[in-house]
Amino acid sequence: MRRRPQSTSAATTKPEVSEEPIAPSWVAQRPQRSPFVWLTLFLAIAYGSWGVFHYQFESLPAPLTAEQAGKRGFSEFSALEHVKALTQLGPHSVGSDALHLALQYVLAEAEKIKKTAHWEVDVEVDSFTAKSGANRMADGLFKGRTLVYSDLNHIIIRILPKYAPEAVDNAILVSSHIDTVFSTGGAGDCSSCVAVMLELARGISQWAHGFKHAVIFLFNTGEEEGLNGAHSFITQHPWSKSIRLAIDLEAMGIGGKSGIFQAGPDPWPIETFAAVAKYPSGQIIAQDIFSSGAIKSATDFQVYREVAGLSGLDFAYADNTAVYHTKNDKLELLKLGSLQHLGENMLAFLLKIAASSHLPKVNTMVEEDNKGQSTAVYFDILGTYMVVYRQHFANMLHKSVIAQSLLIWTTSLLMGGYPAAISLALSCFSVILMWIFALSFSVLAAFIIPLISSSPVPYVANPWLVVGLFAAPALLGALTGQYLGYLILHTHLSNVYAKKKQISPVIQADLIKSEAERWLYKSGSLQWLILLILGTYYKIGSSYLALFWLVPPAFAYGFLEATLTPARFPKPLKLATLLIGLAVPILISAGGFIRLAGTIIGTVVRLDRNPGGTPDWLGNVIVATYVAAVMCLTLVYLLSYIHLPGAKKSIVLSTCLLFGLSLAVVSLGIVPPFTKDTSRAVNVVHVVDMTRSFDEKQDPRSYVSLFSSTPGKLTKEVEQINEGFRCGRDKVVDLVTFSVKYSCWTFDDTDSGWSESDVPTMHVDSDTRGDERITRVLIDTKGSTRWTLAINADEIEDFTFKDAGSSEELVLVGDMSSVDGWHIMQFSGGKNALTRFDLTLFWMKNSTRLDHKVEGKREEGTPLLKLRTDMDIVTPKVDRVLSKLPPWCSQFGKSTSPHTFAFLINLPVNF
Repeated sequence: MRRRPQSTSAATTKPEVSEEPIAPSWVAQRPQRSPFVWLTLFLAIAYGSWGVFHYQFESLPAPLTAEQAGKRGFSEFSALEHVKALTQLGPHSVGSDALHLALQYVLAEAEKIKKTAHWEVDVEVDSFTAKSGANRMADGLFKGRTLVYSDLNHIIIRILPKYAPEAVDNAILVSSHIDTVFSTGGAGDCSSCVAVMLELARGISQWAHGFKHAVIFLFNTGEEEGLNGAHSFITQHPWSKSIRLAIDLEAMGIGGKSGIFQAGPDPWPIETFAAVAKYPSGQIIAQDIFSSGAIKSATDFQVYREVAGLSGLDFAYADNTAVYHTKNDKLELLKLGSLQHLGENMLAFLLKIAASSHLPKVNTMVEEDNKGQSTAVYFDILGTYMVVYRQHFANMLHKSVIAQSLLIWTTSLLMGGYPAAISLALSCFSVILMWIFALSFSVLAAFIIPLISSSPVPYVANPWLVVGLFAAPALLGALTGQYLGYLILHTHLSNVYAKKKQISPVIQADLIKSEAERWLYKSGSLQWLILLILGTYYKIGSSYLALFWLVPPAFAYGFLEATLTPARFPKPLKLATLLIGLAVPILISAGGFIRLAGTIIGTVVRLDRNPGGTPDWLGNVIVATYVAAVMCLTLVYLLSYIHLPGAKKSIVLSTCLLFGLSLAVVSLGIVPPFTKDTSRAVNVVHVVDMTRSFDEKQDPRSYVSLFSSTPGKLTKEVEQINEGFRCGRDKVVDLVTFSVKYSCWTFDDTDSGWSESDVPTMHVDSDTRGDERITRVLIDTKGSTRWTLAINADEIEDFTFKDAGSSEELVLVGDMSSVDGWHIMQFSGGKNALTRFDLTLFWMKNSTRLDHKVEGKREEGTPLLKLRTDMDIVTPKVDRVLSKLPPWCSQFGKSTSPHTFAFLINLPVNF
């Protein structure tokens, strides 16, 4: 027999033990990402964000002809005929002949609507002239002011069913203003609104036989001078007592989608609008910003809420905000589809609420503000769907998410122990560094631009420059700050992993990088969690954005990445995690962020409310800060992906190249800062200054002043005008009471074109001293029906104001508020407005001038009263300057600014 060979038993053989650490079996290669993949991903996200913006705000419905719309529909082409007719009249400010013609046009169109209405519908047309009145707003733009008006004319249409008598006592108000500022024909602000209302009234007149409520269309005047038209209607017209809901149409630009930017306080209107609107558009973030006072503006909706206690909606066009109140608010820039968008939305909304059995209660404002629970949170998704929910639901939802997030974080930290807590703290530190560096780099660029550019704000006409000028350095700064935090976090994790001897050093280094990347991703969630907590605590409606930027990325991480097993080694984050996590936040918020950036850039044109009073770099800093904040908030997740080898150098080179090219374009003047369609705001005013000649011993100073509310000097403009202007900061003038601290003056040929008979007077009729000092001043504004008076609030406790002719009380004794030591009175009216007034001043009881009068030479310093009267005069000198004004400049109008001619006089404290 053959003997079997003897084999060595495995059981008896001892395996060799390796002295080297063992790598995890799943490690196949070092974690890295190619720069091509990252840049492609970044460009895809940027393109997707732009696509969201374009679809949400730029896609407009096709305009309809009258035949396509039919008798009961809305036709943009019919509405455009109204816009064309009104803008052809030119600027039609209060008291002008052009405004009278505009009123006559609207009245004639209203009569046509009355004649063609459905036979079961009553259409009443009223041409209403408001008596004198006064308005004091509690808050907002006109805080510290008394707004006085006289001889204002409005056109009012009331549409109601013939066989529903109860409709007379329950009405819905749709309101806008016919008047414009003196510097524009007002195609957007607000001839577009008037046109939409006329076409709506025509359509509603064919539907109203099924209504349960009346619909009132108010075409008011005086809005541009301080919301006076709305106030005079609400306080004087008998139909105002029947109004249960108010809708205001406005414009702070020209065309585009008209969106809701104020709603409430009752949530029913916005809930109903969201349910029926064909193209819903509205963002509560705009309401939060507007109500915060960051945007220095006001609309008639404030009157309807504060004075009448009404709930409702406030709509506004906001495309191309740079043209606001300038010559470029013109029909040619009104996009087709703009009026159709608003008209169809409003028609569907009015048909729904006018036939509804429910309308909000009046005077609910205080109750709702105290509760703070029933107000609505609203936002649209791609201009197609609108989400609306009440504040009490938002509180519950947000608190639930906050509680769950805190529970997850607490559980993770308890399982991870002390090393996890340190890692969390260091990842949060990386977020702080990201903010610091992003803001620093972007703001540094804001300081550089005025040094190399002919204009401190060279991007107004070409907003895309902001991407290179501010977004590129902000991205570079955010990357730098986060990378520094990454290095610190990396050092901490290296110390932690050094204790794990079973892992090879090579693999250990890769594991540390992957775990650091994960902590940076999670720090983005923590950043948004903190914002959600703050927003919920202060009941900020727009905190819903924090909810969307917190939940989907956290869900994607939990679904694809997270584990509760501490023994599991970290892997590089999946690209799918980023794509899934960012899809919903970008869809919800990208369009709004871009739209808000455009609005901020447009408002830079009128940034300086006291021309020359703010540094040239301030507008840049505001834009740069906003851009950097958005970059830090939205790119925190994306940036966490680039710290693995491969992508950083290409990103740094790309951003530096983009920033350098943008600076070169600006410094070389390749693209102009302003154009004929996006103008710089300037004012040309012939001023007759009588402030030094109260005792009639000095001749008045007569000069033409050129100043701008847009940052930057006027050197280039003055050279082109060539009318003897000299510019500087030594020629400060108070135009009651905003001070022009940088301007250009010329005294050449300024004594003609005006008459001394138009110089206003302030005469002290009586001055009673005793326990209480009372001074009576007679004011005659001569031919001026638009003027501004400042009362020294450091000396005067209160006042009364009367019509000197009839002794009618226009302003009674009340709580006289002030801003910066002055109480301001603004007056505007028609051609038959009052011009002679009796002002009674009640001095402060602790005034040093209560019992004595300074003898001898009058004390120099702050006057008791300051008055500016505006005249509808264009002197020969002003006419020449305006004719030579560069095409990139436009006169700018607002309620506080003078027209082209103004008288200035003072009353000294020691008169």
